[in-house]
Amino acid sequence: MVKPQKISRKDQILQALAHMLETSPGVRITTSALAKEVGVSEAALYRHFPSKAKMFEGLIEFIEETLFSRIALILDDEPEALKRCEKILTLLLTFCERNPGLTRIINGDALAGEPDRLRHRMIQLFDRLETQIKQILREAELNEGLRTRSTVGTTSNMILALAEGRIGQFVRSEFKRKPTELWQDQWRDVSAVVFR
Repeated sequence: MVKPQKISRKDQILQALAHMLETSPGVRITTSALAKEVGVSEAALYRHFPSKAKMFEGLIEFIEETLFSRIALILDDEPEALKRCEKILTLLLTFCERNPGLTRIINGDALAGEPDRLRHRMIQLFDRLETQIKQILREAELNEGLRTRSTVGTTSNMILALAEGRIGQFVRSEFKRKPTELWQDQWRDVSAVVFR
């Protein structure tokens, strides 16, 4: 019989923080409330993380690792540029839909009042996504003869902004308006007009 793997206290703290971000939209999470949620003292939290900012960094690292490792798989498995873009944006929206608490970090809502470096990490995440989409569109011109109506930079920014808008609506609706709802139709319409 296989024993279930025991979750580390560090992971337990991060999961509790993500859960609190999901169940308390718009509420700033205190270390006192987090300690209560985990069932430990605040001192116990600080034995695993020197600050609340480090807890957020742990969640941000999870977000980055999850998204970019899966994007690498998409790039390996999918040769078509248009499908690559669609799959990357669908991955982002699906990840957000399945992880509402983490979505508050992704769109910056949960980082208000936290150190600037955390918000800058999320800015960098979206910059990396946009750069990846630009690269795909440039390769599409060379390899597939597929050209965007506008510049590659303008197009990559526009389609990422569409996904960001879906994420913003999800958080603003307190997770009722799913980011993948209507996405396939929207992507079909946008992809039909952005290419020549």
